[in-house]
Amino acid sequence: MTNSTSLYLGAIFVYLFVLVGISIYKSRQVKNQDDFAVAGRSLSPWIMVLTMLAVWIGTGSIVGNAGKTAEIGIAACLLPFGSFCGMILLTLIATKARNIEVTSVPQLIGRRFGQTARVLAVIALIAAYMVIVSYQFMAGGFVLEVITDNQLSSGWATVIAAIFIITFTVLAGLMSLAYTDIITGSIIIGALFIAFPVLLFKAGGISGMTESFAAMGKSSHMKIAGVYSIFDVVNFFLPVFLLVMGDANQYQRIFASKNATGAKKAVTTLIFVSFIIESLIILCAWIASSMTPEAESGKYILIYAAKHFMPIVLGMVFLICVVGIIFSTANSFLLVPATTFVQDVYLNFINRKIDPNDKKVVWISRVIVVVFGLCALGVAFLFKQSTTVFERALYAYTIYGASITPVVVAALFWKRATKAGAITSILAGSIITLLWGEFLRDFIGNSFPLIAKLDAVLPAIFTSGVCLVVISLFTTQDKERSVEKDQENE
Repeated sequence: MTNSTSLYLGAIFVYLFVLVGISIYKSRQVKNQDDFAVAGRSLSPWIMVLTMLAVWIGTGSIVGNAGKTAEIGIAACLLPFGSFCGMILLTLIATKARNIEVTSVPQLIGRRFGQTARVLAVIALIAAYMVIVSYQFMAGGFVLEVITDNQLSSGWATVIAAIFIITFTVLAGLMSLAYTDIITGSIIIGALFIAFPVLLFKAGGISGMTESFAAMGKSSHMKIAGVYSIFDVVNFFLPVFLLVMGDANQYQRIFASKNATGAKKAVTTLIFVSFIIESLIILCAWIASSMTPEAESGKYILIYAAKHFMPIVLGMVFLICVVGIIFSTANSFLLVPATTFVQDVYLNFINRKIDPNDKKVVWISRVIVVVFGLCALGVAFLFKQSTTVFERALYAYTIYGASITPVVVAALFWKRATKAGAITSILAGSIITLLWGEFLRDFIGNSFPLIAKLDAVLPAIFTSGVCLVVISLFTTQDKERSVEKDQENE
């Protein structure tokens, strides 16, 4: 092991142990399930901005979007617009959502549409989040692979990353995540602003990048227009847009805010901060890819750039930033399904008699975190190695966005939505997403070739939305007729 490798590993492990120390300290403040799941509803707007930033600018951005940038070039700068538009609409939802005293998205759905819709929402959420956590584990493994110059196998690297992430999540839930995200969020902002000019200078400026891409046969990497088809725009934009609108992670932090005003202020600030950071990630990946002819290194281009193109101090800080992003995102996407399962299944069906504030519930949540963490590790190894983080992210976002987001919005804003409409919507979004790539796309594509170019997101959200509206209007009319008959009989 070289001296530089030891320095990188040492810096990262010091950072991780600092986070663990903070978690152990904050775990003393966890007295009940509200503390574990929504940080005792105590988060200020500034802490909310940093924790929401740290969880959103995650592996999907730092590995997925960056890897896509290495593949297609500067045209990837259009990728953040899905989250940007989604967050604008989330500001309209934040105040209303915070005024409802719940701790999970399925609980919010259940209050309006009943237990069946609530359980279906739990299933869809867990399925999507296990996929998301699986590629967080893989991204943590990428860091270890790059630092050790591939001396550590991808399998063992993924397992080591998973162990750290699961252990960290178990300690104190959102109470610890929110406060460690203050460190991570600050490092994200600082590291990217410094890395951008350093990488640009290293690449020889725009002229140097143009020459490098031309030599690689990738002149199109300098073009924004003409790279995406309309189908690409739909396939890239909609999944992220829908996830932001209904993401249980963001809602959990909204529920954890001190009040509705603070929640709206935090989400409004996040719109601009996240757009700037996501754009910087893409720009840094674009510049680094001009110096990286090997296609294999492109899948984790920013991790590779930190090790090979940045001064050692900046490289260490940047890798700490990447590790912080991965851990924060993984912790959040692992915590949410665990606390959701406890709140919406265990307390609601399995053990109704137990007091939700009993400390035993916190320990049950921790056990579920471990169980779901092991499930996500299994998913990480089940996926084909050829499937990129970007592709996995879009798939998971589609499962969640098509099945849950329409129902969440309807629960908050559409009074005529019914239980039958919500249940049908969740089922339709989930089934279309799961069957599209394996069966439906080819089947429908035989008659309609253009449709075969679409990923699952547009067919899934269209079907989900139509089911929600049509079934709700139909069942509403049935209720009105039933009321009229009762009145006539009287």
